[in-house]
Amino acid sequence: MYSEEDLDTAVTAGILTPDAVGALRRHVSALRQSPAVDEEHFRLLNSFNDVFVVVACMLLLISVGWIASSISRLLGASVVSIVAWLLAEYFTRKRRMALPSIVLFAVFVGGIATAGMTQEALAAFAWIGIPALGACAAWCHWCRFKVPIAVATGVAAITGAVLMLFLRAFPDALQFQLLLPAVAGLFILTIAIAWDSKDRLRLTDKSDVAFWLHLLSAPLLVHPIFTLLESSSAGTSEQHSMALAALAILALYIAIALVSLALDRRALMVSALAYVLYTFSNLLKVYGVVSLSFAVTALFIGSALLLLSAFWHSSRRAVLRRLPRSIQAFLPA
Repeated sequence: MYSEEDLDTAVTAGILTPDAVGALRRHVSALRQSPAVDEEHFRLLNSFNDVFVVVACMLLLISVGWIASSISRLLGASVVSIVAWLLAEYFTRKRRMALPSIVLFAVFVGGIATAGMTQEALAAFAWIGIPALGACAAWCHWCRFKVPIAVATGVAAITGAVLMLFLRAFPDALQFQLLLPAVAGLFILTIAIAWDSKDRLRLTDKSDVAFWLHLLSAPLLVHPIFTLLESSSAGTSEQHSMALAALAILALYIAIALVSLALDRRALMVSALAYVLYTFSNLLKVYGVVSLSFAVTALFIGSALLLLSAFWHSSRRAVLRRLPRSIQAFLPA
């Protein structure tokens, strides 16, 4: 299998012409009856060799960390981070292996954060904070290796640090514990859309960066909204309150589906799926369908999602037609 990056490299090396690569992409899109942009590709596994390399790397990192930790916990975490960086020099920078790159990045940032939490380092890094330290580690790794998940990790760490500082400065803001994650999710979603707008055809790593940002923003946006709906739907009658909650959540999920179609990202829908299944299965239990409530709910929702997947391109085209040109300019083609 050849990735989009391999094709771009072949064009740069003069092996293939840009026209030939474009014709190949159009041919594949025609075979699938769906544009490549709607497939929402992201690189996780290139081959089973990725799994093999990850297993070998983890064995090496665990053993090295174990030995070094017998001397000092700070030394153990530091050595693990250094070894993960050195391994990334080959498997990420040279080989561009997908899964090993993600795992080595996570180990590097985790090692740096663990080193910052050790007793030896707490005095030196107390004023920075663990989230800020993680953000710095993610930024350094991104500058060197350009692993797409690094941007989302750095944004998550910075967001966490800002929220912690905000709550420390304004302790009374804790009563808005549902609002703060939603605001953070909206901020991250804006960053994700900005990255998507840089690669509207989704042919470069910018699309992968946007994917991880969408994956990060989705639960932050979805959880507060659905929690608020469930808590505000309490009524005098259990059947009445569950019916109101189900209708509200169904309407919200349809709105989320429309947003997902416009953005051409499925992360929001997947994040909200658990709340929809839970609410409707409980609704059926209230009305007497006890043993098969989840099965019936999953049957209808799963069928609807498969139908949407089959007609994703035509559905998205219908949604985009109703959006202003100024908004379409920022969305995937």
